[in-house]
Amino acid sequence: MGDRRAKSAMFDAFADTAKAMASGRRAELVDVLAQGERSVDELAGEIGQSVANTSHHLHVLAGSGLLVSRREGTRIIYSLASERVSELWAAMRNVASAHMAGLDRLAESYLGDRAQLEAVTRRELARRLEEVVVVDVRPPLEYEAGHIPGARSVPVSELRRRLRILPKDVEVVAYCRGRYCVYADDAVRALRRRGYDARRLEDGFPEWRRAGLPVASGAEAGGKGRSRL
Repeated sequence: MGDRRAKSAMFDAFADTAKAMASGRRAELVDVLAQGERSVDELAGEIGQSVANTSHHLHVLAGSGLLVSRREGTRIIYSLASERVSELWAAMRNVASAHMAGLDRLAESYLGDRAQLEAVTRRELARRLEEVVVVDVRPPLEYEAGHIPGARSVPVSELRRRLRILPKDVEVVAYCRGRYCVYADDAVRALRRRGYDARRLEDGFPEWRRAGLPVASGAEAGGKGRSRL
């Protein structure tokens, strides 16, 4: 029979996982790493923190078992310990969205008004992959780590310069990191201002991958990367 002390220790251990995620910056790190592995310097740039602060947060996450690391020359590369960490982050977002008062206001303040941004469901996009132009507007490293087959890598920061590669007579669907990522929203607004028929995916690449839909990897544009069906 278990005793009280052992039970408390076990539940404290469960709570340690939640403690590791109990920081907005650490949640941001998990959100970025859900797209693919990154170095400390790259992660620091993504979350707007110093390398020292970012390293501290990474050590907390790794200490709880949520991250793993490997050495590449002088760099330490971090990644999520498993897909279950990405699922945990998705569950946290979903619970907060359903039950946390004020989250919608915070999201609108960051993402803007989405009333005019019609979304494409994953199911519809999977069915129409050959009929639309799909653009991945995340940074190139994230595209290379994994993307929707056939998607073109057009980082939102380069969209204006690369408009010539996007035909105007075909619907364009943009996707990024997920429901709370602003890249696809910005891309769709910019494309519509220039006369494109553009919509955004309802969420992002991690949700597409978790749904078991086909993915590709590699730097080649136009779906020439290695497919993992």
